[in-house]
Amino acid sequence: MAHPSTLAIIERYDEYRHALDALIASIVTGIASPALFDDAAARDEAVHCAGKHYPFVDLLYLLDADGVQLTPNLPVRKGHPAAGRGQGANRAQRPYFLLAQARTDGVAITAPYLSSASGLLCITAIVQIRLGAETGYLVLDIDLAEAVAFLMGDGLRKRFVPFFRAVYSFIVAGLFAVVALLGYAALVELSEIFTKAEGADLHLKPFGVIIFLTLGLAVFDLGKTILEEEVLMHKDVYRHSSTRRTITRFMAAILIAVSIEGLLLMFKSAVGDGERVLDGVWMMATAVGLLVGLGLYVYLGARAEQLLLSQKPKAGTIKPL
Repeated sequence: MAHPSTLAIIERYDEYRHALDALIASIVTGIASPALFDDAAARDEAVHCAGKHYPFVDLLYLLDADGVQLTPNLPVRKGHPAAGRGQGANRAQRPYFLLAQARTDGVAITAPYLSSASGLLCITAIVQIRLGAETGYLVLDIDLAEAVAFLMGDGLRKRFVPFFRAVYSFIVAGLFAVVALLGYAALVELSEIFTKAEGADLHLKPFGVIIFLTLGLAVFDLGKTILEEEVLMHKDVYRHSSTRRTITRFMAAILIAVSIEGLLLMFKSAVGDGERVLDGVWMMATAVGLLVGLGLYVYLGARAEQLLLSQKPKAGTIKPL
């Protein structure tokens, strides 16, 4: 299971924006204090507290009233590439500073954007702090993917994702090894057709090659589906559409294999092996049943997800903080 795409993260953020913005606003409000501008120990304590309780916070830094950065980037998460930089930089034209100036009070939170510091999708929260006659700003950079995972309680599962990917990769490697073996068996069978051309059942031997190849195709398609769904692509376990997509692709691979085998049995019956015609008919009937069942599953699953989505509030109806 790969990391979620930018589009998937933004969709989740739009879905839970109100709750996430409220959480971030409470974090910033709890950290904000005039002591941060004068006391390095207070800043260290704020960084330690944020890192301990909120693993999605990336950076913390302070700005003066003109948008000039007073402190270097204080990394809340260890190993951040922008740690220790930025002191003295003018942030007056940054969207979060302009957003903060347009507000009279409260926490301002930007829309999602790609961070130039980490290259990840993030949002920035900023709050104005009164320092007597002066004004300062506390800024927090938030890793949006980690924040969404934290809000949904997905942090523990994400730790096991490398293990899951390794297991699925091992299974896919085994399936591809079976495909190679079936391909080798098909080549052996094909070579025997040309080297041992005698025999009354010569017209039936090509069907053995086709059987090996079609089984190899079915197994390869199954391995390809597992590789794409569980290793290369991100799978949102909270959306039924992801599970429905996996089951649909898996059942489609099985359906193709069953259909081909049913056709092969009917062809063999047509050229002389009439005893297997009933098996071919039943196998084709099974393929039709699988197709009908798959169609019903896809239709009902899509209808159920539409009903669930219609019950959620639209992003445009949520009032900003």
